Amino acid sequence: MLVIGLTIVSTLFAIISPKLLGNATNQIVDDYTRLRTYDAIHEKLPAGAAIPAGMTGEQFMASPQGKQLAQALPASAQEAVKTLDLGTRPTFHYDAILQIVLWLVGLYTISSLFRYGQAWLMTNITQKLTYQLRRDISEKINRLPLRYFDTQTHGEVLSRITNDVDTVSQTLNQSLSQMMSAVVMLVGILAMMLSISWLLTVVALLVVPLSMGLIVMITRRSQTQFIRQQDELGELNGHIEEMYAGHQVMRAFRGQERSLATFRQINQRLFSSAWQSQFLSGLMYPVMNVVGNIGYVGVAVLGGWLAIEGRIKIGDIQAFIQYMQQFNQPIAQTANIANVVQSTAAAAERVFEFLEEPAEAPDPVPATTLPVVRGEVEFRDVVFGYNAKTPVIKHLSAHIRPGQRVAIVGPTGAGKTTLVNLLMRFYDIDSGQILIDGVDIAQMTRSSVRQLFGMVLQDTWLFHGTIRDNLRYGNPEASEAELLAVARDAHVDHFVRSLPGGYDMVLDEAATNMSQGEKQLLTIARAMLAKTPMLILDEATSSVDTRTEVLIQQAMDRLMQHKTSFVIAHRLSTIRDADLILVMKDGNVIEQGTHDELLAQSGFYAELYQSQFAEDVDKPTQ
Repeated sequence: MLVIGLTIVSTLFAIISPKLLGNATNQIVDDYTRLRTYDAIHEKLPAGAAIPAGMTGEQFMASPQGKQLAQALPASAQEAVKTLDLGTRPTFHYDAILQIVLWLVGLYTISSLFRYGQAWLMTNITQKLTYQLRRDISEKINRLPLRYFDTQTHGEVLSRITNDVDTVSQTLNQSLSQMMSAVVMLVGILAMMLSISWLLTVVALLVVPLSMGLIVMITRRSQTQFIRQQDELGELNGHIEEMYAGHQVMRAFRGQERSLATFRQINQRLFSSAWQSQFLSGLMYPVMNVVGNIGYVGVAVLGGWLAIEGRIKIGDIQAFIQYMQQFNQPIAQTANIANVVQSTAAAAERVFEFLEEPAEAPDPVPATTLPVVRGEVEFRDVVFGYNAKTPVIKHLSAHIRPGQRVAIVGPTGAGKTTLVNLLMRFYDIDSGQILIDGVDIAQMTRSSVRQLFGMVLQDTWLFHGTIRDNLRYGNPEASEAELLAVARDAHVDHFVRSLPGGYDMVLDEAATNMSQGEKQLLTIARAMLAKTPMLILDEATSSVDTRTEVLIQQAMDRLMQHKTSFVIAHRLSTIRDADLILVMKDGNVIEQGTHDELLAQSGFYAELYQSQFAEDVDKPTQ
């Protein structure tokens, strides 16, 4: 309300100013007319004749001499004569003119101060709204199911969070205050125009329907292009982000030309939609100027005729023409704001579409907690699919005792990664149950389920920060002594100390200043420091040197000691040492048991073993 009040006051003060200027002009013209009339009358008097002191102009005009002189004067001069004291030469009212000038200076100053206050408040409000919007988006990201990110590129999501929110913020900060000012100015100017001449006001308003019709026509056509522009911008950001993240792979497969071709296609579509939207929006202002000038000509012609007839003063015409120019300004301003609002509407639609995406099912209230975790896990007839039509996990059942080391094996696409994602509640199952120590994880909060597991994946995610901060990511409260002990157990300490800065060395965004094996060891150390009762590991298949591979295997063995561990296994040694092997095919656990038991069954595992691992049988295990 305070912003609206400041906007109204500052705008009203600005509106009053042309009227005061008109009054000053009227004062000057009236004084000049009286002076010229006085001189003209005395010049036409016969030689030696004089007008008695104190005789008014009205008395003089009633005299025979005055009637004779009146025939030589225009109607406006005759009216001026009636107000004169013909016995005393009139002078300019400089004090009245100075008073008007001082009023104008005061009004302009106060209007500027109020406008500055309104701008400060509006900036404060819009920045708080933008902050709240970004916070809502950030919180929404954490509540969205992973299904959403499976169907959206990172660049598309980033575009909504950055570009679209910035567009909304700029409009709120600039266009909203301009819109309020334009509305107040339109109403105020219309009132002042009516107070001067209703006839001139009617002429000025004749062009308004034409203006509004053109605005609506242009707005409708440009709105579609603004929406296209925002969508194409999101797609372009997604492509750039994807190509930057995988630039090494792209170059390795000589995909630069294909990437550039795709970029050109998207960029061309963006250029087309942006050109059309900007061209159409750019038409608004010149069209409004042309329409406004038509009304301006009509007012000028009619005003001149009314002045000749003596029905309006010169200063009032001056004020009305100023109001006419100002009247076109908020209309044109509104038209420009309409263009900005179109772009903002498209951006806001994308932002609120993101905020309205279905969130994860809420955690149960009250939720079940596990005061002591033994590490028993059971899958009971679990069914899951990334979409309802194609189940990936089909009636899966398995029982894992506390402390067991479970190896999950199977061909590509069997559902191994999906299984551990379900265990972490990254996705909710369609039917069945997953139990930890006899408690259905659906009755626990997602956070409490995930804090039970440490994860080491092939994708060695490390964030921009120091090595120390990365190691403490899962346990920020870990002491320095605990960190160093874990680093030594994971074979991290020796190579970290050789790096510039040691544990305070800052990793870049993709940790490209470290080798793949070193990153793998860091993620193992991070999981060890988290001290979780259960583990999920995806053995790295990337090529590392033999020594590093041995160190990684030893670190993983230490990590899995006395913990229930699920390993997506790729090494023969891991499979042989597992307490339980789950053999997956087409979303089902078709066989389970130890290595020797499964070989004795001569089933699918035996075939898989012969095809994938038999060549390693004669190699010494580490």
